[in-house]
Amino acid sequence: QVQLVESGGGSVLPGGSLRLSCAASEYVVSRYCMAWFRQAPGKGRASIAIINADGETRYAPSVKGRVTISKDNTKNSLVLQIASLKPEDTAMYYCAAISYTTRCLSRTGDSEYAYWGQGTQVTVAS
Repeated sequence: QVQLVESGGGSVLPGGSLRLSCAASEYVVSRYCMAWFRQAPGKGRASIAIINADGETRYAPSVKGRVTISKDNTKNSLVLQIASLKPEDTAMYYCAAISYTTRCLSRTGDSEYAYWGQGTQVTVAS
């Protein structure tokens, strides 16, 4: 059974940075299509970064240049680094995975992912 557990969220001042981690079951990070989503209050989940098994990435235009997705296959860990945080980045952040690797970087909808973590809250406020 695939398990995903996020950590690293918290309260941050505008302009600050955070490093979110997602601990995954063995082989998930190395073999699956994985992504970070976020859900702001009153809104649906939106994809912000995707990474395929080969380490290729895709970012949502709203965060491109401020966000980096990476993974460590040996540690079964997915990471999201966010810089220059803004109040509008306030949201619950989720990591997600799907075993299908075709069209990975095109999988921007939350319905395309089968496995989800419980989320980690990020709050950006002065």
